[in-house]
Amino acid sequence: MEYLDSYRNRAVLVTGGLGFIGSNLCRRLADLGARVTAVDSLLPDYGGNLFNLEGYEDKVRINIADVRGHAMEYLVQGQDVVFNLAGQVSHIDSMTDPFTDLEINCRSQLWILEALRKRNPEAKIVYAGTRQVYGRPQRLPVDENHPLAPADVNGINKISGEFYHLVYHQAYQIRACSLRLTNTFGPRQLIRHNRQGFIGWFMKKAVLGETIEVFGDGAQRRDFDYVDDVVDAFLRAGASEASNGQVFNLGGGPPISLLDLAQDLVRLSEKSDIKIVPFPEERKRIDIGDFFSDARKIETTLGWKSTTPFADGLARTVEYYRAHQEHYL
Repeated sequence: MEYLDSYRNRAVLVTGGLGFIGSNLCRRLADLGARVTAVDSLLPDYGGNLFNLEGYEDKVRINIADVRGHAMEYLVQGQDVVFNLAGQVSHIDSMTDPFTDLEINCRSQLWILEALRKRNPEAKIVYAGTRQVYGRPQRLPVDENHPLAPADVNGINKISGEFYHLVYHQAYQIRACSLRLTNTFGPRQLIRHNRQGFIGWFMKKAVLGETIEVFGDGAQRRDFDYVDDVVDAFLRAGASEASNGQVFNLGGGPPISLLDLAQDLVRLSEKSDIKIVPFPEERKRIDIGDFFSDARKIETTLGWKSTTPFADGLARTVEYYRAHQEHYL
């Protein structure tokens, strides 16, 4: 495919490159023949893991650095494409420590964009946004014109990070765009604690044969994307001029209830069981209920849609953690 061929021999920088989606993206880029640099601060509990690039140490240059600093002015030089996945993604952490979330999801984005403006304004940059910017949906499915009304501090700061990219596109002609990710799952995801979303935590419980606790009645519906499909969306956005200045929803697959997800994992585990428990107060106050996206814009503009059947992706993920759990627990 032409958009995949375009990465051969190109210089590509991935911030958050040792994290979940970033490492899967780095591996795919290296397979496509790109010259890849992964930047990651390896901050504790944020998902960066050197094992995520196991087997690719000679194919991906790894730079342990914090994007909040002058190192970015050096690192962006000579890069053709920047995939910007560095961020704090825990909604709970953003409420208990809002200043760190502000620092990572706002200030760090300005460091990256200023580095591009000063040292490499010709580069393309693709930002990892989030469906959390919409908050509790007023209508379903949620399209890109839905009002932005975050239910937590993380959503506010992620809006700001996204808007910084769009402003630098408008004011400085930086070729920037944003992908609003929904519930991404797959190999190399952080699963050792429950502060980065329910699916990784459910996965850990299933792999260990422990009880999966489902909050409320488990009827909340969400849409899910397997990580390989999300990587494909980034590659399409990074290779296309039609994405410049745009925001795109991912997701769009059939919504699945959290209880159904837990039951699917119990079947795969053959050891786990399920317990319905009341919502903890700190989670109840920021829960958004049902959420699923309208992804027709990215399909029309970039030809992307989620193609991995949910059951297949779930089975692959469980198999991965069974084989490598010591590196993730």
